[in-house]
Order: sequence, then structure tokens, then C-alpha cells
Amino acid sequence: MTSIKRHKTLAKFAKDNNINDTEIARVVTVHKDRYIIQDENSALKAEITGNIRFTAQSGADFPTVGDWVRFTKMDDENAIILELFPRFSLLQRQAVGKHGDVQLIAANVDTAFIVQAVGHDFNPNRLERYLAICYAGNINPVLILSKTDLVEKSECLKLIDEVKNRLKNIKTIALSNETKEGIDLLKTELETSRTYCFLGSSGVGKSTIINQLLNKQILETRTISESTSKGRHTTSHRELFVLENKSIVIDTPGMRELGVTDSSEGLEMTFDDIADLADECKFSDCSHTSESGCAVLNAVENGNLSEESFENYLKLKREQEHFSSTVYEKRRRDKEFGKMIKSVLNEKKRSKPR
Repeated sequence: MTSIKRHKTLAKFAKDNNINDTEIARVVTVHKDRYIIQDENSALKAEITGNIRFTAQSGADFPTVGDWVRFTKMDDENAIILELFPRFSLLQRQAVGKHGDVQLIAANVDTAFIVQAVGHDFNPNRLERYLAICYAGNINPVLILSKTDLVEKSECLKLIDEVKNRLKNIKTIALSNETKEGIDLLKTELETSRTYCFLGSSGVGKSTIINQLLNKQILETRTISESTSKGRHTTSHRELFVLENKSIVIDTPGMRELGVTDSSEGLEMTFDDIADLADECKFSDCSHTSESGCAVLNAVENGNLSEESFENYLKLKREQEHFSSTVYEKRRRDKEFGKMIKSVLNEKKRSKPR
């Protein structure tokens, strides 16, 4: 793999903390608890220290693809990750089946390409979910409408208009892996040394797009199932690649569940029209559900705000608030458990014979 240029914020952090260049690498592959890291010279298999594992408060404390880390070599092929460097952006979702915890998708990403296939996978509600986690993670989102060769051009233009009407601030690229239409436009978005992540359901064409950008058939690809209209999993882990122009792309597994976390900022930026209207509500703590003088409800009734988008906003807001309360409760229990352990240890010390 080509060497990876470091982000300017990392260079400053390393300088301020007297970290030698030979100790710095980037996580390029994650497969469960196994990592591949890339330094200036080579790729190494890596594990984390016991200290990182046992001091982690949540999934966010573990390395993910795109992370910069401090490491030490064990031999020519293996290394130990000693420390994670501060992230300037982070993509994460609610961990599936783990209440109050998060699952990391990628770190230190500049732009996320959200891929939805026309005719099968296009879903504005789900798109708003992706936007919420991107904005919450300080990442610029771009929508890719893939597989445009499967529909008439008029239908594709209709979908683009639908996106513009509902989500006015998101850039959209229509693309076909079969005809190659849109690939050159996508390439113009990729800047040297910047990091890009591809997000989307299984089967929408993420891996095929990355193969096009790499000019190689590196990633295995499959199509959407014709019988179920659902994607079939191909990518099973997250992986980072360096393109010829030295821009960096990250492939991710398809995600059927995409729960938002406790960041309210992501929702406010996704539904900025609702946030603007909320300033005009009669009550500062308006819930936008039944209050008189609610500017948001008035906009829905007058047709100035999409009812479907508003209902999706309320759903995501409830989800975000529930996650926040779950995190608070989890931290409270952990704190009480820590106090109990400390009390038991102190009692043992006092009862020791002198």
C-alpha cells in the first residue's frame, strides 16, 4: 500500500507531545478485534494493549478504520497499538443489541458518500438518518444515486428533485457503474490527502464504485437480490484504500440498522428548516406535538414543511433522547458499581490483621 500522508492536526499533536514519526500509523483494516495498521513504510498486523481494552468506557474508546495511533513493533510483521490520537471527526451508530453503547464506523473522515440505489434502495427517511450521523460526527455528506442505468432518465431526475425539495443543502451525484456515467464527476470530488467514506445498504454498489476508483477489481461485489429487493452482504469489515491521486477511501459493510446516538446537533443540522421554525414557536420548550402557537405544526398544516420529514424528525428525536437516557443510566450504574468495589476493598484493608 502507498504510504499515507498525515493530517495537519495529527502533525501538530505529535509535535506538541514529542511523538516520534516512527511511532505513528493509521488503522487501515478492522476485523473484530484484529487490526492492520500502516506506517510510512509498511503494513503491520496489530493488537491493542490490555490497558486500552480494560479502561474503555464504550465502543468509542477502541480503534476504528481511519484512526491514527501510536504503536510499537514486535517484529517485522506484528505491532501493539499503545494509544489512540484525538479524532477530528467520527462516524458512529448505536451498537446493535447493546443498549447505551456505540459502534464505530470510521474516524478522521472529511466527506461521507451516502450511496442509495435508484429503483430499489432510495429512501428519504433513511437518507436523513445517514445525514444525522454524518453531521453529528463533523463530516460533510454527499449523496450518490447509484445504478441509474436501471431506470429511465426522467425517473432519475424526479428523484434528484425530490431530494432537493426535502434536503436543500446536500450535493447529489447520479452514477452508473455499468455505463460509467457520473464516475468522472465523482473523481473530481476526491482531493489529495483527504479521506472519504462510502456508506449505504448492502448491494447498492459501494464496493463496485471503489473498484472503479482504484482501477482494479480488489473488492468482491454482488447485486441486490431480485426476489427480495434487498442487498446481499459482500463487505464484512471496514477497510481503507489509497487512490492514485493520494486521496483515501474507506469501504464499509452494508448496514440495515442505523440508530442515531446522543448528539442533538446532528438532528438540528439535518432538519435545519425545523430548527429555524422552532425559533418562532410561542413556547421556548415547545415539543412540536400539540402546543398552540407551534410554528412547526403550522408549517406542516400549511404544506410549507413535509409531513413525512417532520414525522421522521420526531421519530429520530425520540430515538436520540432514549439513547441519551440509556447512556446516563448506564453511567450511573457503572459509577455505583465502582463505589461498591472501592468500599469492599477499603473494608478488606481495614479488616487485615496488623
